[in-house]
Amino acid sequence: MHDTSVVVEMLRKGVYEPGSIPFITLLEVLRGVKPEKRAKVKSLLEKSFEIHWLDNKALEVYCELYDKLKREGEIVPDADLLIASIAIARGETLKTRDKHFKRLAKHGLKLKLV
Repeated sequence: MHDTSVVVEMLRKGVYEPGSIPFITLLEVLRGVKPEKRAKVKSLLEKSFEIHWLDNKALEVYCELYDKLKREGEIVPDADLLIASIAIARGETLKTRDKHFKRLAKHGLKLKLV
């Protein structure tokens, strides 16, 4: 599964790597695209990647992670916590450029930093 940083880098370089993306990545990429290009980019992303939406399993993982992190006094932005929860729920490795995801590895997030 690719996170936003990886997808943005692919778009900038004009390269493609198959895989999946969480819906948050789709949202984060699209909000940074000019309105007149948004529909074309959305279509391209939807054709290129399997989009993972927030299902019941990911919702459960999110709530469990949120509770654990709150007890530990750690704050993780909701978007990152959703991305991690979806990856964990699906048993997928998250490919990212963002090192801050490393702290979620101890909670079951499989990670590939690039």
